[in-house]
Amino acid sequence: MPPTPTKLAPSILASDFTRLGREIEAVRTAEYLHVDVMDGLFVPNISFGFPVLEAARRTRDALGSAQVLDVHLMIQSPERYLQAFADAGADSITVHVESTAHVHRCVQTIRELGKRAGVVLNPGTPLEAVRPVLDSVDLVLVMSVNPGFGGQSFLPQTYGRVQALRALLDELGSRAELQVDGGVTASNARALADAGASVLVAGSSVYGADGAEAGLERLRAALAGGTR
Repeated sequence: MPPTPTKLAPSILASDFTRLGREIEAVRTAEYLHVDVMDGLFVPNISFGFPVLEAARRTRDALGSAQVLDVHLMIQSPERYLQAFADAGADSITVHVESTAHVHRCVQTIRELGKRAGVVLNPGTPLEAVRPVLDSVDLVLVMSVNPGFGGQSFLPQTYGRVQALRALLDELGSRAELQVDGGVTASNARALADAGASVLVAGSSVYGADGAEAGLERLRAALAGGTR
């Protein structure tokens, strides 16, 4: 089979919140819209919650876009809020394996809510931590920075982790998307795709000084420049 094009997931955490509707419209051609939720407990920062997700959903629907609203929960004990995020408009909900003792139950609950279920690994977490749920998830997210703040530098050991996780997914015959989040730019996008990433989350490199459309095009041009 021919390789599947790598998808892009602009993160609205890096957008201008005074013009959120226009910032979402500017990336309407991307396959995903990434929503980072931080609680100040699991990570040392607080971002936003249900009202922003609801606004993003309304904007996406008004645009007639088929974009996946991709909600990344960087919160402690996410099982407390899965129903609420589903109700607020998430299409995909991803939880950290480090944030709960009940990751398998979280995955089951998300799927019972009719949403795509994903799991996340921090940079210091062994890949084996997600093996028990790989047959149940739609997405696995590899953090390429330590979570909690936007604009961090990419950790180069991520390439090897992506390659190893891609090999594990292929060994299991899993069709789960392999997503990378943190420090993704036009300079590393192609290498991440070649390592096996199928979705790239990008915040600062999309919502830059010259506008989100230009940021997306830089990433697409970088992805098109390789062999995968």
